[in-house]
Amino acid sequence: MSGEIIVNPVTRIEGHAKITIHLSQDGSVKEARFHVTDFRGFEKFCEGRPFYEMPSITSRICGICPVSHLLASAKACDDLLAVTIPQTAILLRRLMHMGQIIESHALSFFHLSSPDFLLGVDSEPSKRNIFGLMEKHPEIVTQGIKLRKFGQVIIESLGGKRIHPSDWVIPGGVETPLSQKTSGRIMASLPESLEITLKAIAVFKNILDGSAEEVENLGNFPTYFMGLVTPEGGLEHYDGRIRVVDPEGRIVADQLDPTKYLEYVGEAVESWSYMKFPYYKPLGYSDGAYRVGPLARLNIVSHCGTPLADEELKDFKGLGKNGVVHGTFLYHYARLVEILFCLESVKQLLEDPEILAIDVRAKASLNRRESIGVVEAPRGTLYHHYKVNGDGIITWANLIIATVQNNLAYNRAVTQVARRYVNGRNVSEGMLNRVEGVVRALDPCLSCATHALGDMPLRIYLYDSEGNLLREITGR
Repeated sequence: MSGEIIVNPVTRIEGHAKITIHLSQDGSVKEARFHVTDFRGFEKFCEGRPFYEMPSITSRICGICPVSHLLASAKACDDLLAVTIPQTAILLRRLMHMGQIIESHALSFFHLSSPDFLLGVDSEPSKRNIFGLMEKHPEIVTQGIKLRKFGQVIIESLGGKRIHPSDWVIPGGVETPLSQKTSGRIMASLPESLEITLKAIAVFKNILDGSAEEVENLGNFPTYFMGLVTPEGGLEHYDGRIRVVDPEGRIVADQLDPTKYLEYVGEAVESWSYMKFPYYKPLGYSDGAYRVGPLARLNIVSHCGTPLADEELKDFKGLGKNGVVHGTFLYHYARLVEILFCLESVKQLLEDPEILAIDVRAKASLNRRESIGVVEAPRGTLYHHYKVNGDGIITWANLIIATVQNNLAYNRAVTQVARRYVNGRNVSEGMLNRVEGVVRALDPCLSCATHALGDMPLRIYLYDSEGNLLREITGR
């Protein structure tokens, strides 16, 4: 009975995807594939635009993590100007980035993923969502909303909008300084957000006590891990250098220049996905599979750098061998640790007197023809690479999105989970939801991730009003 099972769409994620599970004659799973089915192509239609428009344009790639694109793009543009931006502008950019990580991680944990582990992967599908969660655990939903609001208030207070504050982060710095009144308003909301986060960590640790099956079997496999670190090996989101750690926790490369990513990050394509497949070049494709994002960041660092997060990091690392955690289910825990770190960092930033200075922008004209900007987005390392002509017009752009770098891991994860739980002779909804659940744990941002490289096929399906397929057009 060889054939396939298609999960389409994958639910409670950002963007459009499906999973194809390929079966053997006896109904066992041979392989599963994670297909990204939408295509956006920002890399191409950025060509021909003035470089100073890039932060505004590329932030529109995503409504979940626009600030990360703003910052990566602005850093690339800073480099084109060949300027050193004021320290106050760096502090303010960091503050906005902390707000985005808080609200993005809160969305993933409280609203997209928690229905799986609070209501159960086998619970009624029509109830296994935010509305079912409101009925059973209204306090969790409320806490998630409050925590997301705190992050969004930081973004709005600085940039004027909660989503796409694209006119504030600019090449050379930021547009306006922070007022004492706004600083005080953000600071006043910190204690409640900190309390919510500590409660959520306690709740998830309690869940972990009964989740050995999930930790062991939901995407638990060895990979390399990559991300930015401070010079001392601490947790970093805005600046820093690249560290690579192997599956046993050994540092195999450290303090790599992120602007030289082409020396150690390769990109491959497959005909069945619109998402590229990055890999660690020294190992080749696909042995060079690596993971990025919160789990990877906690695996590669020696410390976070804030008191509460450092204590929580010890517990997190204690769940793995040699301090390396491979279980994809524990991405949820890693997000909570990072929220804790970000909240403590917000306090530190607001207590720095320099954050209220009025010198927030360096001005210059075009001085370089090529530049790269790198930050840690909520889902992992984000690269913006631009080339311009003498008039500052974009002639080429390459965006390596955080989600893309987990693509090899996505496919390994769905295959592992499908082989463990799916029986092609007796398929249940709960089986398939486990396969979806490991995708949600990785928290893809697929509208960010679909660009182009090489010879990628385009398929267009034409349906009539009854839903019957009339024609399939394949082009390149």
